[in-house]
Amino acid sequence: MTLCTRAAIATIAVFGLLSACAAMQPAADLPGLDGTAWVLSALPGRTLLPGSSVTLRFGSGRASGTDGCNRYAVPYTATGSKLKFEPTGVSTQMACPQEVMEQAGAFMASLAGARSFRVDAGQLQLLAGDGALLASLAPQPQGPAGTAWRVTGYNSGKQAVTSVLGGTALTMAFSADGKVSGSAGCNNYTGTYASNGSTLAFGPAATTRKMCAEPARIMEQEQQFLKALESVATARQEGDRLELRTADGALAVSLTRESAQ
Repeated sequence: MTLCTRAAIATIAVFGLLSACAAMQPAADLPGLDGTAWVLSALPGRTLLPGSSVTLRFGSGRASGTDGCNRYAVPYTATGSKLKFEPTGVSTQMACPQEVMEQAGAFMASLAGARSFRVDAGQLQLLAGDGALLASLAPQPQGPAGTAWRVTGYNSGKQAVTSVLGGTALTMAFSADGKVSGSAGCNNYTGTYASNGSTLAFGPAATTRKMCAEPARIMEQEQQFLKALESVATARQEGDRLELRTADGALAVSLTRESAQ
């Protein structure tokens, strides 16, 4: 074997090793899914329905969220770029308009068919076994700063979550400087909040001093709502919905996102 031949073989071997390393690098660079949250941004071949938020959250081997109609939870495994959702999930069983149910079915089918994932331009892409794109999801905004919400229910302090009285509006807006404000139905309120990851706590609220007579129980509602805020320990955002819960997991306040101002 000539010196040139040996050099050529060595060069090929080194090139092969470098190529193998390069091939492995993308998998090593893939972000972990655990602790991330996403909102559906595209389903190939479909136009997403307005006002129907579809979400996907990963945590401790469990994927959960809303399909736009029902809440679901399903085990998953992820190794490198490989991703598989197990067929042993659970879901609520609400009925929704037909078009919402069809979109929900298409999204859940994308989870069932996923075999790998990639993150491209900040979007999570779920891929079939042949590499076909099944769904794209955008990062779920984290933290309440800069968001505004309308209350849909609150804990009345009587072991029950109560709907907001007709003809009244309870609102909540979070500013970037740690201030929260809104309407408690009759009076406006202001206060402070502290947020870190999923934890959320409110300071004492100051309110205006009006007395409202209509509708009946409006002042009782106001007191119960402000009391419910004092019990909040965690927050969980799912698309256009926000749940504020107590330290023991009980629902304190449920909200839906306000339209852009």
